[in-house]
Amino acid sequence: MDRCVPARYYPEMDELLSPWSEFNVAMLGATAALAGLVIVAASVNIAKIIESGSSSLIARLASGIASLLLALIASGLALVPAITPLWFGVLLLGATIASAVFQVHAARMIFADPRSAAPARTLKAALGFLPVLAYLAAAATAIAGHPSALYLCAAGCMLAIISAVVVSWVALVEVLR
Repeated sequence: MDRCVPARYYPEMDELLSPWSEFNVAMLGATAALAGLVIVAASVNIAKIIESGSSSLIARLASGIASLLLALIASGLALVPAITPLWFGVLLLGATIASAVFQVHAARMIFADPRSAAPARTLKAALGFLPVLAYLAAAATAIAGHPSALYLCAAGCMLAIISAVVVSWVALVEVLR
């Protein structure tokens, strides 16, 4: 079997990912369930969300869902059989950039919202970028072929869950005040 071998040796991704499979399956289920719950919670309160007239609220909810989808995609990619570190990193980078678009939009809306206090604005905006930064680092290290990418992915997944839950909770509490 003639295979294209990169100029530098990469350990088989299956060997690296095998010990992480249970973690990735658990994170896939958890992030999918949480994304669904956030969507349902927003849907139940959609009239109040729209009535609030807050574009930052809608953008924050969207960024929370985008973070959970990023964690879902990262965990799903880690379960793809025989994926190479390069492809894993490139696909993770693409998903991270897509999620970052939502985070940037949410940050812009947060800073444009005159109803939010200055220190709260910074915290609200920064929280959504934590998983994005972890996944950017994971993508870069995966592309470089370093096994630490998997630890950075795990950190990104945990940060995505934490930030999405906090962002969604705060947004929904704000709309119900």
